[in-house]
Amino acid sequence: MALQGKKLINDPDDVVTEFIEGLVETYPGLQYLDGFPQIKVVLRADVVRGAYDKVAVISGGGSGHEPTHAGFVGPGMLTAAVSGDVFTSPPVDSILAAIRAVTGPMGCLLIVKNYTGDRLNFGLAAEQAKSEGYKMEMVIVGDDCALPPPRGIAGRRGLAGTVLVHKVAGAAADAGLSLAEVAAEAKHASEVVGTMGVALSVCTLPGQVTSDRLGPKQMELGLGIHGEPGVAVVELQMIDVVVEHVLKQILSQETQYLPITRGSNVVLLINGLGATPVMELMIAARKAVPELQLEYGIAVDRVYTGTFMTSLDMAGFSITIMRSDENILQRLDAPTKAPAWPVGSEGNRPPAKIPVPLPPSPSVKDDEILAESQELSKQGCILEAAIEAGAKEIINIKDSLNEWDSKAGDGDCGTTMYRGATTILEDMKKRYPMNDAAGTINEIGSTVRRVMGGTSGILYDILCKAAYASLKQNTSIGANEWADALEASLTAVSKYGGASAGYRTMLDALIPACTVLRESLKAGEDPVTAFIASSEAASAGAESTKQMQAKAGRSSYIAPDLVASVPDPGAMAAAAWYRAAAHAVKNKVHGSDS
Repeated sequence: MALQGKKLINDPDDVVTEFIEGLVETYPGLQYLDGFPQIKVVLRADVVRGAYDKVAVISGGGSGHEPTHAGFVGPGMLTAAVSGDVFTSPPVDSILAAIRAVTGPMGCLLIVKNYTGDRLNFGLAAEQAKSEGYKMEMVIVGDDCALPPPRGIAGRRGLAGTVLVHKVAGAAADAGLSLAEVAAEAKHASEVVGTMGVALSVCTLPGQVTSDRLGPKQMELGLGIHGEPGVAVVELQMIDVVVEHVLKQILSQETQYLPITRGSNVVLLINGLGATPVMELMIAARKAVPELQLEYGIAVDRVYTGTFMTSLDMAGFSITIMRSDENILQRLDAPTKAPAWPVGSEGNRPPAKIPVPLPPSPSVKDDEILAESQELSKQGCILEAAIEAGAKEIINIKDSLNEWDSKAGDGDCGTTMYRGATTILEDMKKRYPMNDAAGTINEIGSTVRRVMGGTSGILYDILCKAAYASLKQNTSIGANEWADALEASLTAVSKYGGASAGYRTMLDALIPACTVLRESLKAGEDPVTAFIASSEAASAGAESTKQMQAKAGRSSYIAPDLVASVPDPGAMAAAAWYRAAAHAVKNKVHGSDS
């Protein structure tokens, strides 16, 4: 029988904010932004907003992995860390707050563990920051070596090797390198590091019961840092046998996850997962070093043993191996005051918290938006008609979307899209500057981010932000500029979401639409005719998803025969609003009887 987990906490909902408060009280070199509970950002106390003269290095993710990420904030490592709730990716606004708080003219590098929520939220924040004038780069770390090479777009999970990437990037930034150079060093480090974990127990979330998934004499190989199942549950074995197995998996020549062979030099990191005594970690290190040297002919340049990236109170450990060279060793040896590397704390204590930076003032105020909406230009009227038609069409097909999604996903696609569409209709009358196409698209993105939630909300916000960044570069906007914006938005969605044509997503409707729109305009067709033709391509593309095997989203976890002949609801929704907008433009320009 499962029992309530024992925790030394107050309210389970307050564990992250109270952890941050305790952290900055302990280490005087750290501060946090005064934005609790929504914004949970720890940053260096010596960095002045807007004046930092080196590349800012920011990481983050769900809490529960302490000391990762906030414990690695300090000179020589991270400039700031963004915390989400336990095992939950931090929201976009929190990431943006961190970027605004510490990024100066040299720009900012985001280091992100390879989980879908982190990729999307950090990706959208990067796009928004770019639109505000910040120089941004992002490196994704996927160092898991436990599972076979993944199919589709999920990729390898980000594990404790990410901490070594933090150190390399932080030291490179501290040395004064450019954003491109820091990003290149971080990317290289991420490509030569591998990790595998072993657990004796599953972690217990605050306020929840303790899982009894693992019996008293069982252990799990390859368990994820959120308690995700690993590759196998086996009988408990002696530590020497376990270390041998883990090293064999990481260095496997079949998977070839790491470019490490006999004669290579490496760095070794033994990491406790939260409830593992230092004694047991040291026993693992004692076995791992001679095993690498004698059995694999690998020179071990550095050994780090301790607690770096945990899974709450999980009993177990992970082993990380990074191929080393002179530059990587120089970065790892560079001084840092990040408290969890670890280093001592010293210096005068500054204020524990500072205000959350406000976003840039909008170029158009609310009262100006209202004034403009009362006297729309011709293009403003056309844009208004297109947005209204697209939103109303989504409202009309809400039930159909939910029905398709109940067979291919979690059954709420229609409800989510409906929530976004109805709010767009409300906001467009009072917030959207219809005479400013770029500004209107940007506001739509803000609307869907605020009310839609989930992956679809983030993806549509990314789509809008990328389109806005493209449109705002132009003094006048015509058909070709809209085509450029559509292409830019699809590129951004593919970049951060990981999907492309044929993955059974909304891109299977919008990519054909973009292609036909480009071809039609290039052939000299009337823009309205080109728009209608591209909408027909969108519909055909959405219908074609009936024959596709899902490679992204929740439907990728469902047996292919269960979704056969069922269209992807996201693609159908995209085709629906796109088609409705095209016909609304046609009616507005040529009249309803043309």
